[in-house]
Amino acid sequence: MGNRRRARELAMQALFFIDMRPDADDQDPLALFCRSCPPPKSSKALFTELVQGVRRHSPQIDRIIERFSSNWKISRMAGVDRNVMRLAVYEMLCCPDIPPKVSINEAIDIGKKYGTEESGAFINGILDAIHLAMDQEGLALSTDSIEAPPPSAPQQAPTVAVSAPEPPAETVRRVKLGRGLVRRRTVSGPVEGTQS
Repeated sequence: MGNRRRARELAMQALFFIDMRPDADDQDPLALFCRSCPPPKSSKALFTELVQGVRRHSPQIDRIIERFSSNWKISRMAGVDRNVMRLAVYEMLCCPDIPPKVSINEAIDIGKKYGTEESGAFINGILDAIHLAMDQEGLALSTDSIEAPPPSAPQQAPTVAVSAPEPPAETVRRVKLGRGLVRRRTVSGPVEGTQS
């Protein structure tokens, strides 16, 4: 197994581990993972770059994956598939020295190895669509957000805060029904014809 493949597999496992321990304790889950599964020196640099890069850009990467996965929210995807695609998207958008086709093929192979029978096809379909968007739309990550909104997303008008008028205070009034019967009634404001 090559150093880059080993780094990718360990990075996927680290991201999977981090996903499963979102608020477990005060310890950094990456440091905890590295203590139990230290990456070899030969693949440590790429491992560190991949995991830290995915963690740094995770909200943007997740939005991109959801955009190209028809009717699949990122939270509903299998943990292996989700993290393999996060790694591949980060590589395709932030590692110009790695050809996108290599990132896609590596993701498919790792997905087949650690995921389900359908993982390879699922990962391939989404990553191919993202790769096409990179070429056609110039899809990219930025330090703050995705460079441009998806073309299919409608532009939203800015929201204006409007304060609603205060609802009238509710009061409890007694209403005489005759023959000594009294009913309590909650009203908003004065009600004519009632007696207290």
